[in-house]
Amino acid sequence: MARESANAPFLRNAWYIACWDQDLEKGPFARTIMNEPIAFFRDAQGKVGAVEDRCCHRGAALTDGRIVENGLQCGYHGLVFDVSGKCVEIPGQDAIPPMAKIKYYPVVEKQEAIWIWMGDPALADESKIIDWPFHKGGATPLPHKKGMLPFKANYLMLVDNLMDLTHLGYVHSRTIGGNPLQHVNAEMNVERTGNGVKFARWMMESNPPPTYVKAAGFTGKVDRWLEFEYRAPCLVLQYTGAIDAGKGAKQNQNQPGFHSRILHCATPETDTTAFYIFAAANGYRTDDPQATEDFYNELIPTFIEDVTMMSHQQSRIDLDPERPLINIKSDAALVHARRAFSAAYEAEQKLRPQAAE
Repeated sequence: MARESANAPFLRNAWYIACWDQDLEKGPFARTIMNEPIAFFRDAQGKVGAVEDRCCHRGAALTDGRIVENGLQCGYHGLVFDVSGKCVEIPGQDAIPPMAKIKYYPVVEKQEAIWIWMGDPALADESKIIDWPFHKGGATPLPHKKGMLPFKANYLMLVDNLMDLTHLGYVHSRTIGGNPLQHVNAEMNVERTGNGVKFARWMMESNPPPTYVKAAGFTGKVDRWLEFEYRAPCLVLQYTGAIDAGKGAKQNQNQPGFHSRILHCATPETDTTAFYIFAAANGYRTDDPQATEDFYNELIPTFIEDVTMMSHQQSRIDLDPERPLINIKSDAALVHARRAFSAAYEAEQKLRPQAAE
């Protein structure tokens, strides 16, 4: 059965991770999202702003400016803008004309992430931002490390990648992969949710992949699980782990072994480029900072392998973007994820005439 085009449209009325809090430490930060250049900054009072990266005076990039007491100062002629996009200061001029303003975007800082809403500001409900308890400010924080990788593919291609884990044994054989046939034949349960899909995969009596051995010191076979949840349009929540085989992993996962939590976000830059924004938490040697660093360093090569694969996919798809792709048995979760995205997108389109009135 053919599925939708690989190049998904933008879903705007949703929260995306724009960047991490650490990205704002050095001043104005530039990032293009959905083809719109945006300037992110933290003002002198600590509030985060996201405004169009273009001064209303002469069109200069505001990220070439600097943070001053009243907001973000343009580096060309010194106009200053606050987090709402309003010009609050013009050098040598007391009166500020009403048209001296720029577009702003609703943003929320939560659990180390800067979330942005690219759609109708009136619909930006902060309560819809996920709770990720494993970061600072969460209920059960774990040692973790955050990162970002740009990739040259449509943003939902990352969701496709994470929803079909049979690729692990082929693409990631040297790190987290393991035996390809064990992935293909894994016991799998798929469940639709209100705005996405979740699945669990079990690989009992399997050989631990190299990353797991380095992290937890396994010497024999393990019972391994991979739990993923997709939340439309762009988030995937991951819990993966393993314990020694035969110790009742299905009844009690909370035993010594390998445990990790990973937050994945696909934030669109353009129609065919995106940002892979992620955070990896160490849940197995939580008192060892080097364990967290080592785990992150093990993951990065696997993420780069995914980014490379997706970029090559996009280059082929671009040659004939209307050519349909086919589904196979292992695509069950992927198909549900695409359907959840389509439902959210269709619902958004129905709101557009009302929002424009």
